[in-house]
Amino acid sequence: MRVLVDTSVWSLALRRDDNRLNPEREELRRLVSAHVAVIVGPVRQEILSGVRDQAQFVRLEAHLAAFPDVPLLTEDYVTAAIFFNLCRSKGIQGSNTDFLICAVAVRCDLAIFTTDGDFQHFAQCLPIVRHGIKTKAGAPPRSLLRRTAKGAE
Repeated sequence: MRVLVDTSVWSLALRRDDNRLNPEREELRRLVSAHVAVIVGPVRQEILSGVRDQAQFVRLEAHLAAFPDVPLLTEDYVTAAIFFNLCRSKGIQGSNTDFLICAVAVRCDLAIFTTDGDFQHFAQCLPIVRHGIKTKAGAPPRSLLRRTAKGAE
C-alpha cells in the first residue's frame, strides 16, 4: 500500500539539528526506499512555508521534487467537507488540510503516516488507514525505548 506522508513526519525527518534516534525518520527512509511514499500539494506547501533562508528553501524544494503530488480532484474537496462536517458533528475538530489529506487517502487507497494525534480521532469516524512504524519482530518500537530511557534518568 502506498503511504501519504503528512507534514509532521516530513518536518521530523528533515530536521538537521536532531541527532537523536528518530523512528519516524527511519520509517520514512524505508518508505522512500520502497517507492511507496507520496505527497499532496498542500503538504508540500506546509513544508516549504516559513523557510526563511532562500538557499535552504531551494534545497528543500529540490529534495521534495522527487515526490510528485497525488492529483487533487474536485471530489476530494467535497469529500473533505463531508468529513469535516461528520467529525464536527461528533465533537472532533481538525483543519481543512487534514480533512483533505483524509479525502485523498480514502479515494486513492493510501495509508496516512503522521505524528498528528488528530488523525487518531478522525479514524474513529472516517474510513482512513493510519500507517504505523514497522519494527523488527519482537523488538519494541524505538519511541518506546526512548521514553523508557528518559524515564530512567
